[in-house]
Amino acid sequence: MSQIGIGLIGAGWMGATLLKRIVERDDTAVVSVYQRNQERAEDVLRSLDLSPELFTDSFETFLETEGLDAVVICSTNEAHGSQSIAALEAGKHVFCEKPCATSFDEFVRQLELERANPGLITMVDYLMNFDTLEAEIQEMAKRGDFGQITQIQINYRHPINISGDKVWKLAGDRMGDAIGMGIIHSLSAMMNIMAAQGAKPIRVYASSSSVHKRDFEIPAVWNLHIEFDNGATGLCFGNVDQANGYDAYHNIHGTEGGLIFDSYLDREQKIRFWSNRVTDGEWVYPLDPERCRSKGQEEHIWPEGTTTPDSGDVMNHQTHKCIAHFVDSIQKGESSFLSFVNSAPVAEVGWAAQMAAARKQPISLPLDYDDASEFFAQP
Repeated sequence: MSQIGIGLIGAGWMGATLLKRIVERDDTAVVSVYQRNQERAEDVLRSLDLSPELFTDSFETFLETEGLDAVVICSTNEAHGSQSIAALEAGKHVFCEKPCATSFDEFVRQLELERANPGLITMVDYLMNFDTLEAEIQEMAKRGDFGQITQIQINYRHPINISGDKVWKLAGDRMGDAIGMGIIHSLSAMMNIMAAQGAKPIRVYASSSSVHKRDFEIPAVWNLHIEFDNGATGLCFGNVDQANGYDAYHNIHGTEGGLIFDSYLDREQKIRFWSNRVTDGEWVYPLDPERCRSKGQEEHIWPEGTTTPDSGDVMNHQTHKCIAHFVDSIQKGESSFLSFVNSAPVAEVGWAAQMAAARKQPISLPLDYDDASEFFAQP
């Protein structure tokens, strides 16, 4: 198709940014915007030189829009599951912000619908995977720069905007859980790095805490311990009520090398790595050209435009890359590596972590769906 007709659900800060990325492309056309707040939607449409008449306050009418090929879902968390299911049942491609669902039954239904409709492209926007740093780490892991990874830690700590119309994020029935709210970003990045070495998670243990600043109805602090089938261990410390800025700390250790990414350091110090195979065992700071040149490490300097996943400003995230990936997948008829089915192992870790924290015992992976269905059906 020469142009893909795309409809947006939810014109908040993330939705507005993704809409801007869609407008910037020649191979996409915005055909409808569904949003509860009409004034907000029309303001966003005008800011992008789009007609306010694209707005609709009816979800049913939205799905029946002429020329609608795909939907981009940026609504509040609890709506992701039902809206994506309805869109798939209507024969539309689906781009869904994380979490893909806050109900386990809806998660299962998403998988069923994708498998039953192989011509439909789906994608869960685990945005960290499109960051330059994450792509580089995955390539390093695949090449064997670290040897076999034995220990990997990726944190996700983030001050979540709660003020004004964002107060819904305090409500458990609308927010879902803190893992799906944002911590799942770090899990996705970790699992894709480990997948580059052919490793899969086999067990997860988690604990959670409600010790935080604001009145969340769900635990905001999570600690996850993940075992992989190659003997490696993964750790994720998460907090969606972080007081002192965004933290996406990485620490990777392998048999032949390692890498550290520290969000709080100045840019040139943020990343350092070593490899017996690539750097002769010396630490390299790839974002510090002067230091690299002084040590004869010019070949390890990363481009000036290298991005890192530690900006709280969505405009500085890789939103153009995630939209490009979704559109390209549709154009090529190729399943996304972040489709509902392909990213299901990431979501399974999130569901299993909730079960582990409640039962105070490890949960084996792949997830037992019957056990999970019974667990999440409980009031």
